[in-house]
Amino acid sequence: MATFVDKIERSNERPSDPRNQEVVNPASDPQNGNLATPINASGFTKAFINNLPAYRKGLSPLRRGLEVGLAHGYWLVGPFVTFNPLRYTDVGPIAGLFSAIGTILIATLAISLYAVSNPPQPVATITTPNPPQAFRNEEGWNEYGTGFFLGGIGGAIVAYTLLVNVGLFQEFLSIL
Repeated sequence: MATFVDKIERSNERPSDPRNQEVVNPASDPQNGNLATPINASGFTKAFINNLPAYRKGLSPLRRGLEVGLAHGYWLVGPFVTFNPLRYTDVGPIAGLFSAIGTILIATLAISLYAVSNPPQPVATITTPNPPQAFRNEEGWNEYGTGFFLGGIGGAIVAYTLLVNVGLFQEFLSIL
């Protein structure tokens, strides 16, 4: 007659046994911290991450940077317009725009410095099994930084234009 301990030990040899199905598994080497969890190994997470501009297939580094810069330039203007010291004056919105442009410039310089520092090769992970080739050399990073700067300036100008003309949009919508 098999004891309870013997049954458990025999179940260790059967991968289909529910007791042997762990929730978190190492992706390759468990010492590098790349673990497969139900969140990062799900199809939804992989599809979401791989659809971001940094990992989407078929984009040039300039286009990647342009998309990321547009988003950052667009959302940076709002806090600078709302919380700058000149917010209650006529020049408050333009001061916010210049602050956002300055922040985009600093971020672009940081990207350029990172490109010159001989960054490590991108590592394939569970969510990004095929990192883009553009992030493997200095030219790709510099092109990405150029796109980030142009997109950031463009996004900031669009956000500034929308914020300054809110009254015009409200008047137009009240006519309809």
